[in-house]
Amino acid sequence: MIWCVEDDNGILETELYALTSTGFAARGFADGSAAWDALQTERPELILLDVMLPGVDGVALLRRMKDRPDLRDIPVIMATAKGTEYDKIQSLDLGADDYLVKPFGLMEMVSRVKAVLRRCSAGQRQTMLALGGLTLDTAAHTVTVDGARLELTFKEFELLRLFLTHPGRAFTREELFSSVWGDSYQGETRTLDMHIKTLRQKLGKYGGRVETVRGVGYRLEGNYE
Repeated sequence: MIWCVEDDNGILETELYALTSTGFAARGFADGSAAWDALQTERPELILLDVMLPGVDGVALLRRMKDRPDLRDIPVIMATAKGTEYDKIQSLDLGADDYLVKPFGLMEMVSRVKAVLRRCSAGQRQTMLALGGLTLDTAAHTVTVDGARLELTFKEFELLRLFLTHPGRAFTREELFSSVWGDSYQGETRTLDMHIKTLRQKLGKYGGRVETVRGVGYRLEGNYE
């Protein structure tokens, strides 16, 4: 079941039609409050969520979902207005899986939905990842360094999870953007560097293990003896 949260009834109806005509079950909501109420008893496969909504807007609803352990793994694609770079960056940093810029084509929307569902389905990972005193729990969504809890943003967490899953592997910038921000990301390329910088700072003595691979990208040093 795909949920579409959109206050423009015309757009909502076309989204639902496109999804159902391509084999998905779909349900529409006119505002964030109604979708939030439904989430208390139901779980969709994915939510297509408009940023600009009356009452509880899309960003606020996304933040609420990511604050709830039982809701944070539901894939979310945000729909943003053309030119609102801040909305895209904020949504991705809060944990959105992808975004669409209005006006978008319905077949593009369906393609993005399928891609995110494939990516999330293939992304079932082990629960605990550790290297030395650095530990990441994917189920609890927590990170500790020598037993002390760290507060990471969603994207910092996803970067660290990717590095810990493949210690010692050098990731290109394109691979990191594709894996953490999604294939459709078209924002500033320095966004990655800024996230790496803050991740290093938060990791303290382990921050230096996140190495820059000149001309390639980044890797997490895998030798913790």
